[in-house]
Amino acid sequence: MARRYDSRTTIFSPEGRLYQVEYAMEAISHAGTCLGILANDGIVLVAEKKTVNKLLDESVYSEKIYKLNDNMICSLAGITADANVLTNELRLISQRYLIQYGKTIPCEQLVSWLCDIKQAYTQYGGKRPFGVSILYMGWDDQYGYQLYQSDPSGNYSGWKATCIGQNSSAAVSSLKTEYKEGEMTIKDALALGIKVLSKTLDTARLQTDRIEVATLQRINDKCVTRILPDTEVQALIDTFEKAEAEAAAAKKEKQPKP
Repeated sequence: MARRYDSRTTIFSPEGRLYQVEYAMEAISHAGTCLGILANDGIVLVAEKKTVNKLLDESVYSEKIYKLNDNMICSLAGITADANVLTNELRLISQRYLIQYGKTIPCEQLVSWLCDIKQAYTQYGGKRPFGVSILYMGWDDQYGYQLYQSDPSGNYSGWKATCIGQNSSAAVSSLKTEYKEGEMTIKDALALGIKVLSKTLDTARLQTDRIEVATLQRINDKCVTRILPDTEVQALIDTFEKAEAEAAAAKKEKQPKP
């Protein structure tokens, strides 16, 4: 009987659930982790790259972080083919708005318009939900720095710090305790992002080829987005590992000697 309800995207189960949407969320929970942190002077995205191959041309292939317009970038967790479709749609919406009104689209409006499309794919027959969750970070002159998350259901929400992908619940728990509202700088956010991501990875040691880091800041009245090079990512990892070693040594000293 259960198969009857998950065979179509538009059929509710007796409990009022849409199984196809839940299956899409399950696909996302196995994807590489992405986390976003809002700071006073910018926004940070830290993402885990699942596909690691030395033969890949990094200038052509991007797995996690995409630029949408001058004021927004996003990070995705889920099925990469679905992500490509959605990022192309986001760029088209953004450019149509720019041509029509002569200015960059407000962040929440762009997120909302894409979520309307995602919601339609949960409502009409012959379609399946997009198996992608998206973290958007951007800036506009009305609300300043903003961080949003959207799900396959078409639901979206604004966040100060959040995470999508594998082990996201553990990462969100860490962010709840470590995030300091109103006190975070970009430097603090980068350090926190590396620290939280280290708890979600399935490797014993952080490596630059497994991590992608991006920042968005306002410099000279312009939004500047950067994907950090491996040298800067390695410096962040070294700083984190040094701090962890010092904390472990201090903890060992406090233990009573037999």
